[in-house]
Amino acid sequence: MAPSTHTVTNQPPPLVGYDVFAADQALAEAVGRHVEAGLLDEARAELTTLGRAAGSAQVQEWGAQANENPPRLRTHDRYGHRVDEVEFHPAWHRLLGKGVSAGLTAAWDRPAGHVRRAAAFLVWTQVEAGTCCPLSMTHAAVPALRTDPELSAEWEPRLTSVVYERELRPAHLKAGALFGMGMTEKQGGSDVRAGTTAARPLAEDGAYELTGHKWFCSAPMSDGFLVLAQAPGGLTCFLVPRVLADGTRNVFLIQRLKDKLGNRSNASAEVEFDGTWARRVGEEGRGVRTIIEMVAATRLDCVLGSAGLMRQAVAQAVHHCGHREAFGGKLVDKPLMRNVLADLALESEAATTLALRLAAAYDDGGEQERALLRIAVPAAKYWVTKRCAPLAVEASECLGGNGYVEESGMPRLVRESPLNSIWEGAGNVQALDVLRALTREPQALDAYLREVGLARGADHRLDAAIKQLLTELAELEGAEARARRLTERLALVLQGALLVRYAPPDVADAFCASRLGGEWGAAFGALPHTLNLAAVVERARPAH
Repeated sequence: MAPSTHTVTNQPPPLVGYDVFAADQALAEAVGRHVEAGLLDEARAELTTLGRAAGSAQVQEWGAQANENPPRLRTHDRYGHRVDEVEFHPAWHRLLGKGVSAGLTAAWDRPAGHVRRAAAFLVWTQVEAGTCCPLSMTHAAVPALRTDPELSAEWEPRLTSVVYERELRPAHLKAGALFGMGMTEKQGGSDVRAGTTAARPLAEDGAYELTGHKWFCSAPMSDGFLVLAQAPGGLTCFLVPRVLADGTRNVFLIQRLKDKLGNRSNASAEVEFDGTWARRVGEEGRGVRTIIEMVAATRLDCVLGSAGLMRQAVAQAVHHCGHREAFGGKLVDKPLMRNVLADLALESEAATTLALRLAAAYDDGGEQERALLRIAVPAAKYWVTKRCAPLAVEASECLGGNGYVEESGMPRLVRESPLNSIWEGAGNVQALDVLRALTREPQALDAYLREVGLARGADHRLDAAIKQLLTELAELEGAEARARRLTERLALVLQGALLVRYAPPDVADAFCASRLGGEWGAAFGALPHTLNLAAVVERARPAH
């Protein structure tokens, strides 16, 4: 009998049935570092439960199903009534429900709530990033609503609930609610002050009628939305409920869903307001100031989301190369492949370490930490999200042709990878925001320099990079054209300082040599060969 030509050999087993949280040493150590001892066991138990779910075959299948079955817009019911509903695959609802029950919208009043949520967000992103959009919007709406104590008292208990209720009905009848956001308009883009949506005051105190459009509305299936519109007193923030208190649908006309590169499981919409009832949030003319805390929180989620995508891409690459044999040995043991994997692992760990440090600053809430966030959040959002796409592509290449095939899951990561760099303010917006903080808020730069100064003297390349950065910061006149370079250096120096303080010496050494010391190429895999790259790769291995 002729031998079979279909014997499967030299293929890695699926990366499944493992704890996504515990298998990520950088993340687990960051949680241990930033959560106080009395809460640590509880936090680890929660994250382990979520990590095991994220690594299970069932939940991973839900992620694939949600991605393969994107949402559909239903504008009218069978009788011709306008309903403007978005229908999702059951897998989407399962994933979103698990995210809500895991506390991904419940950070603001929990002890160490932001670090615990950040770690969970990073874990859950690795299943299917699309569901993280409504979780992020809902979480981030809380500080904006707190500018109005009455609105906050009404909505915050529902937004921070761990109960997911998918049906559209009056919010006061629901145990949990989700929020979306609408800021961007066709003619303005990131320049939200160019918005033309009009708000006309009604007789009821604080109530308005909105007329206009939003070119991008996040999570259009939500129970409420924070939007910007032009009131008589200027650009103002408003809360638009999806269903009014008497049970009637608010005027919320979904024109179409966006056909996006990635993020396929999540709905993003164009919506029209035509006599839409809204409640003012904050004062007239102070819309940007009111909503800015929401924007800052969503920007941190962009950093966390990119860190999660990077971690999953690295985990898949290291897992594959740890099992795949070529040219007489395991790929992971080949010097050149080891260099690539180590370089990817450094990028991932630096992103995770920085993201969790920023979450810890939110938990602290002190003046010094708030000042640090003013520079560090836009700098991290700029740099970490931009590193995600090249890392995802390189990690896919580690799988060879297998990484170009949908079944591997890598193409989904590649398509998702540019998203966080574009949303919530693209690169130039972040760089200009950093420049604005540098020139107008000296306490922000002081807080940043204190933070990186904690690592001075530990690595000569870091010390040199700090000195060079100070030289660049000494003259900010006409700095807009070099705002990207400044922002990149601020992010890299901060990452280097954190790794020198917290990461194993081999990781810190490799990062400082490459990112700060100039011993690096334009593509991944050009680290100095004298470094202990095997230790860096082993640390990134998702052992299970």
